[in-house]
Amino acid sequence: MAQNIYDDPNFFSGYSQLPRQVHGLAGAPEWPALCAMFPDVTDRRALDLGCGFGWVSRWLREHGARSVLGVDLSRNMILRARETTTDPAIDYRIADIETIELPVGAFDFAFSSLTFHYIRDFARLARMVYRALMPGSHFVFSIEHPIFMAAADPHWIVDEDGRKTWPVNRYALEGERRTNWLAAGVVKHHRTIATTLNALIGAGFAIEAVSEFAPTSEQIRENLGLQEELERPMMLLVSVRRQA
Repeated sequence: MAQNIYDDPNFFSGYSQLPRQVHGLAGAPEWPALCAMFPDVTDRRALDLGCGFGWVSRWLREHGARSVLGVDLSRNMILRARETTTDPAIDYRIADIETIELPVGAFDFAFSSLTFHYIRDFARLARMVYRALMPGSHFVFSIEHPIFMAAADPHWIVDEDGRKTWPVNRYALEGERRTNWLAAGVVKHHRTIATTLNALIGAGFAIEAVSEFAPTSEQIRENLGLQEELERPMMLLVSVRRQA
């Protein structure tokens, strides 16, 4: 079972105050690049894994999806999503993505945002999503970039000139990482880019697009805090397709 840190009161309180939770998709700088990977979702039966507060689930319906199943391990997340959603075509369920079983061929599009780095067995997950999708369907997701999360102690190192450097060590040593982010002992699972992509290929997916997110000049002008994201990639965005 995946760690359910999001139901920790202190963690959830801090998480709820992040810009991407206060402002929704407008507060997620990677959203334009991620959304650009989507196919036309009109009349699609969509799956939102790690749906959180339901921002993308609602966006999918607003853009024509026939139905959306939003899944999250956190009761806090699902309760908030239900409180802010009135659309009967969106179904939110509490479930552990680490062990969930989905009906074969039940969906035409699958999505996940910043969730899979909490999952120990990504290869199993990729196979399960493949079976749950109809042939030709797309699967788009974002995760923390392996360069961002590989280090034993991930933090900026600042030299005497004020230049920031991000440590990249233990990159080839895959497995559990524990970090202090909003709460102590948050468990994540580091995999190399190769392991992630090969798991998708092994499940039967065809790689459509891969992006190592970096903010645009316009985004940096609007939010100078994004400048440091040019020093190292924080997120990996991936689009794959279930082959016919």
